[in-house]
Formats: sequence, C-alpha cells, structure tokens
Amino acid sequence: MLRLVVRRLLQLIPTLLGLSVLLFLWLNRLPGGPASAILGERATEAEVARINRALGLDQPVYVQYWRFLKRIFELDLGTSTQTGQPVWDEFATRFPATVELSIVAIVIAIVVGIPMGYLAAKRRGGWLDVGAVSGSLIGICIPVFFLALILKGIFAVQLQMFPSYGRLDTGMDATDITGFAVLDGLLTGELDASLDAMHHLILPAIALSSIPLAVIVRMTRASVLEVLGEDYVRTAESKGLDKRVVRGRHVLRNALLPVVTAVGLLTGSLLSGAVLTESVFSFNGIGNFIRTSIDARDYPVLVGFILFIAMVYVLINLLVDLAYSLIDPRVRVH
Repeated sequence: MLRLVVRRLLQLIPTLLGLSVLLFLWLNRLPGGPASAILGERATEAEVARINRALGLDQPVYVQYWRFLKRIFELDLGTSTQTGQPVWDEFATRFPATVELSIVAIVIAIVVGIPMGYLAAKRRGGWLDVGAVSGSLIGICIPVFFLALILKGIFAVQLQMFPSYGRLDTGMDATDITGFAVLDGLLTGELDASLDAMHHLILPAIALSSIPLAVIVRMTRASVLEVLGEDYVRTAESKGLDKRVVRGRHVLRNALLPVVTAVGLLTGSLLSGAVLTESVFSFNGIGNFIRTSIDARDYPVLVGFILFIAMVYVLINLLVDLAYSLIDPRVRVH
C-alpha cells in the first residue's frame, strides 16, 4: 500500500508541472494583462509599464516562469485585486463553505444513488428501473441553476420550509473555529448553530447533487447488470450461497470499481462547479467569489483557484486509487 501511494505521488509531479506551464502561458496571453486588471482600462502606457516592471513582466519569459513556479512552491498566490487581501487568506475564508456544501451534496448522491442503481438493476424492466432511469435522465438534463431556482422558489419562498440564502441565520451567534459551520457547532457545543447551518445546506446541496446523483444511478445500474451476468456470480448462486453474501461480496463489491471512479471525478467537479448554486443561494463560498473575480478580471484569484482545484483533483485521484486497492486487492500489484 505504501509503495502504491509513493508511486502515485511521484506520477503527479509531471502532471502538476505541465499544468503550471499551461497556466503560465495562458496568463501571458490574456488581453490587457495583470496591469490592466489592476489599473483599469483607462491606464496610460507609462502606468502599465511601471506595473509591469514592478511585477517583473518585462523580464524574459523563462525568468518569469521560474519566479511563477517558485511562488507556487512557496504557496504565495499573490494578492487579490478586488479585496487587497492575500489570495490564500481569501481561499482559507471561503473554501470551507464550498467543501461543506460539496460533501453534503456528494453524500446525498452516494447514499441515494448507489442503492437506487442497484435495485434498478435487480428489478430490470420493472417500474423501479424505469423510474430510476427516467429520473436520472431528467437529473442530467436539468441545469443546476434552474433546479436551484425551482427549489428556492417552492421550498424557501412559498412554503418557507428552508432559508433562501446564506450559511446561518442573521441573528445566529456562532463561534468560528475551522470555517465549517456544522463542525464548529459540534466542536463548541452550539448545537443550534450546527442544526441551523445544516438547515441552510439542504436546498443548495440537493440542487448541487442532482447531476452526480443521476450519474451514480446510471453507473451503478450498468455496472451491476454487467456483474450479474458473470460466471462467478452464477456459480455462487448455483452453489446455494446466501443471497446477501452473493450480493455483497460478489456483485456489489465488483460493481463498485467504476462507480468509485465516477464519485472521485464528480467530487472534484462539485468543488469547482458550485459557482451557480452558490450564486442562487448567496452562499459565501469560493464559487461565488470566483464569479465576481471573473467579472473583475482578478487574475491572482483565478490562478490560485485553478491551481487549488488541480491539487484537489490530484488528491481525489490518489484517494480513488487507494479505494480501488481496498475494494480489489489485485490493483495493488499494478
């Protein structure tokens, strides 16, 4: 297991270096450049030249890239042109909200999607199978922001069952330790704050989980149907093994391999794709901040976000490989 982890980590180094090259080239080809983003579109040529000298943009490309790479290794992502604060501090403040939202969304997708996909495969052609396939198709087709608006309009505005914006009620006095509102409430014993934070998470998490849920249902159903037709499953059933043993050890365990891959990729996409959901519910996460950064051409924030999401995908892929080795020990030798 340790060799597998080390080997995967070493394989990630060229991936991240390649990403840094592409990101650096993208930055150097942006119209206006950082100087225009800092000074505005009406900046004079003299002012732009002064900022370029201050940022080292007048130096050779290889020198700029080396400085860019060095700053990345030093975790120096620069300063946001919107807020004037270090990008890392902005991420540390806002990213826990997005992580919390994404975790709840992917948990909903897994807890509902895997059993539904499994039952649909076991009852192939029945009403449950038809309903699961149709529902998953609708979940993939409906845009996330449209579903978020529907949920907000019905359950928050009309029925007033859930709050329509924010992470906590305005009058809620909660202690902030980790940035994770639900966890902070549990750590400090402020259960009201924890429950209130979870109450605010339900609608945006359901909206955000719609596409992952649909994908997991379809992946699980297809994978289970494939495994059910394998010889070792029919052999186990013909030997009279308990159905629970056949379903758990032979069917579901082998069917989970492609599902684990899908969950890993979907989790990464949730962290990077919560922009619209957070905007609809005024959720103070990284997605909403990125939306305003795009409008303001806040390049340091965009660069930091791309690098951060790349690291998230890298770590998730590592976790997927580890999950593979736990589900199927044969993976460890490859």
